[in-house]
Amino acid sequence: MKRQSRSFEIALSAIGCAVAVCALTLGAYVDFLLATGFLIAVFALMVPLAKDFVWGYVLALIATVILSFLFTGFVVGVMRLLPFVVFFGWHPLLNYLQKKYIKKNWLHAVAFAVKAVWFDLAMWLAWVVLVPIFGLEEQTWYPYIADNLYLILFLGGTAFFAFYDIAIFFCQRSVNMAVYRIRK
Repeated sequence: MKRQSRSFEIALSAIGCAVAVCALTLGAYVDFLLATGFLIAVFALMVPLAKDFVWGYVLALIATVILSFLFTGFVVGVMRLLPFVVFFGWHPLLNYLQKKYIKKNWLHAVAFAVKAVWFDLAMWLAWVVLVPIFGLEEQTWYPYIADNLYLILFLGGTAFFAFYDIAIFFCQRSVNMAVYRIRK
């Protein structure tokens, strides 16, 4: 395979960063689009990884976080974008590294367990931070959720993460096929 130029890496990273910043900014301002903004940002940031540009991905992620904080206001941005900064932004990179460097099946199981615990802790942190922002304490279902938070989070969160992790692997494959056609 022909080595790609640095300008191509910068261009792919900039495109991914621009789309991710727009999605995260829109998601931070419109409450019901927050999760959709996270997903679009994750897909957009997968673009540099399609050509094995790890440093391009890292720089695009850092630029996405900084620009999203600037566009949303630092206080609002930190509170709304915390799950993306803590987990969702780094997850595709870890999947890429896992797929590239881990060859033994038992190590894939260990990697999944570590990522699942990381996801559960990130969701717990998001719950602690986002509940006061959205005013969920006044909801009628809040006492039930608060009493059973750890059970819901670690059982339901881990089950959801298993689906999400597999879906992100398939989405990375789709992004790889789309970007492969850009420049061989």
